Amino acid sequence: MGINPENQGWKIAGLFALLVIALLLPFGLSSYRLFQFSLAYVYAIALFGLNLLTGYNGQISLGHGAFFAIGGYTAAIMTTHFGVPYLWTIPAAGLICLVVGFLFGIPALRLEGLYLALATFALAIATPQILKYKYLEHWTGGVQGIVLAEPQAPLGLPLTKDLWLYYLTLAILLILLIIGWNLLRGRVGRAIIAIRDNHIAAESMGINLPLYKSLTFGVSAMYTGMAGALGAIVVQYVAPDSYNALLSISFLTGMVIGGLASISGAIFGAFFIQFVPNYTQKISDAAPWAIYGGLLIIFMYIMPTGINGFIAGQWSRLRQKRSLSKR
Repeated sequence: MGINPENQGWKIAGLFALLVIALLLPFGLSSYRLFQFSLAYVYAIALFGLNLLTGYNGQISLGHGAFFAIGGYTAAIMTTHFGVPYLWTIPAAGLICLVVGFLFGIPALRLEGLYLALATFALAIATPQILKYKYLEHWTGGVQGIVLAEPQAPLGLPLTKDLWLYYLTLAILLILLIIGWNLLRGRVGRAIIAIRDNHIAAESMGINLPLYKSLTFGVSAMYTGMAGALGAIVVQYVAPDSYNALLSISFLTGMVIGGLASISGAIFGAFFIQFVPNYTQKISDAAPWAIYGGLLIIFMYIMPTGINGFIAGQWSRLRQKRSLSKR
């Protein structure tokens, strides 16, 4: 079945409209709102990385907060101890997390489902304690963490710090999503999805399961590590308690709420985990997490396939009604 030119045109027009809105949005926002949106874009990168592993490849991870921490501390250590420009720390963090994730994925090949989830959850629990270890305090700052220098716009651009970070995070998000989209459309992406759908059939077709599963773990960790480095630059501070197990749970929550195996779902999920807890805090200082939990239940009841699946379903119904009305 060929691609409907009309539908393709609507998608392109919609993406262009969203891009224009994102570019113009900062001029009507306060510095704090700019900071929140920048963090949402950072979380979207991390959620897409987790979605590559869980949504597209079928491996469950409850420990991606650890890779987020590795990325954040890589940026902090490189800038404060070695004087590396902060922009160079982002790909460096991605490379380090790619190696760490690939190596972690090799022994994880023996585990599947809930057992893999438990192993990765152990990684999330252990990471903050390792960062506090007394023999690493010289590098990590121990419990107090590390304060990063305030990032400045390069080349003398007339942008405030918050405005520059907003556009920086938006640009990196778009670049990484485009790279991920091309990866999933290619031969590697088809192999990753085939392993999720039926690993026995995939292996019978000649797909090297250990290689692709470990590689997917590494690429997923790379995305999350780059998000962690970018997040450290935005917040200008890293500390072990900022990367507790709740962060990994939040990533999993955002991925499911946004929609599994979807690129736009990572963006929806990121906005959910960034803004919804803040609004629940405003509703009730006494029981914000109770309200948050109730909202999660409502979302899962109304949108069992996530926000992206809900929007896709509504759009499909609208198209069906339009086609029936033309007959």
